[in-house]
Amino acid sequence: MHCPFCGENDTKVVDSRLVAEGNQIRRRRECLNGKCSERFTTYETAELVMPRMIKSNGVRQPFDEDKLLNGLQRALEKRPVSIEAIDAVLSRIKHKLQSMGEREIKTRVVGELVMAELRELDEVAYVRFASVYRRFQDLNEFREEIDRLDKDANISRGDKVN
Repeated sequence: MHCPFCGENDTKVVDSRLVAEGNQIRRRRECLNGKCSERFTTYETAELVMPRMIKSNGVRQPFDEDKLLNGLQRALEKRPVSIEAIDAVLSRIKHKLQSMGEREIKTRVVGELVMAELRELDEVAYVRFASVYRRFQDLNEFREEIDRLDKDANISRGDKVN
């Protein structure tokens, strides 16, 4: 790495530490140019490539983290959910997409991942997102989705279902 002070090619790592929950390495470096000898810090993170998205009409486009975040924020608007929780959901979805190992993924898969995360995080946000994502046409579709949520909640609590 070049010294940012004198441009010298030769620097050495003096200290390395994990930061950002182990997702980044902080390195203290020292310039080996005898006239400079300045110290500086660099950060190293893994660069993981996100898959391209295939829309329902077949159009391919790059993954857009901002678009995903905006969709989550719209669904969670005025809900008692912290920014940290939203960031954690975003991080989990990105990790799942990367771990699939695919170069291209249908946007339907992303939508299902979002719905699964929202279902666990906030049921109101889940129904909001599902109504747009699944294009609910009338009140009955909302009722059916809410009934499904209620039935699943009863099953997970061990209640009997008629």
